Amino acid sequence: MNSDYVKLAIAPIGWTNDDMPELGKENTFQQCISEMALAGFTGSEVGSKYPRDPAILKPALDLRGLQICNMWFSTYFADGRKDQTLKQFREALVFLKNMGATVIGCSEQSGSIQGSSVPVYGEKVVFNEQQWQRVIEGYNYLGEVAAEQEISVCLHHHMGTGIQTLTEIDRFMASVSHNVFLLFDSGHVYASERNQHSVTDLLERYLPQIRHVHLKDCREEILQQVERNGMSFLEGVRRGMFTVPGDGIIDFSPIFSLLERNNYHGWMVVEAEQDPAQANPLEYALKARRFIREQAHI
Repeated sequence: MNSDYVKLAIAPIGWTNDDMPELGKENTFQQCISEMALAGFTGSEVGSKYPRDPAILKPALDLRGLQICNMWFSTYFADGRKDQTLKQFREALVFLKNMGATVIGCSEQSGSIQGSSVPVYGEKVVFNEQQWQRVIEGYNYLGEVAAEQEISVCLHHHMGTGIQTLTEIDRFMASVSHNVFLLFDSGHVYASERNQHSVTDLLERYLPQIRHVHLKDCREEILQQVERNGMSFLEGVRRGMFTVPGDGIIDFSPIFSLLERNNYHGWMVVEAEQDPAQANPLEYALKARRFIREQAHI
């Protein structure tokens, strides 16, 4: 892959978990970004411990040769919380623009079970027609607003949400405008569909509309336990259902090949939420960086 086109980042969720603050509570912001740089990454997404004042955050990142490439943003259109979503979205855009980022990763959280105790397999939310209409209209509006700031709105398909499965992703992408893009997440595709073909199929299908890539691997044996025992998404994370690329079941060779052949421009982000007490963040960051160097040659 061409390093002039593709940049490598890593998400702080491997150091401190936003949904379960007790995981990695001992890891400071400074330790997190220092170890990211030490492992050889040049970008980061935004974590809960990151200062939200660009005057504080940017110098800390610059010192370590890092930049912000994206941040998570929750939308609640299906639930009818349009005004709240839009207000917070505009605030997020100001922050990202000041940080020099060009992507905002949005997840429709209406009815999401990812933070609850219910089984992640079998009890996810399914949107009705009215909810789908609200989501599509909302994202089209977000896309227009963000485009004015030269920022791309990317839908982050996610386990436990109303836009998780291939069918749901297809419906979303077929309905939104040209200002709305896709954040491809290898781990969430695999965890949802449980086969390699779906991972590469989704990537190939939407390559022209993919503006951000999350490299996440899965441990199939843990996914089986999560499904068999009716575990929640968060319990699955605790057990280790996700890991860094090259440490699980997903074959990343076709992923890297497809991105290279289609001249992908943008960030590839290692995003692998695990319990840092069980998976040392620096060790796994180094493992991921080594794998990407060997497999993608960047």
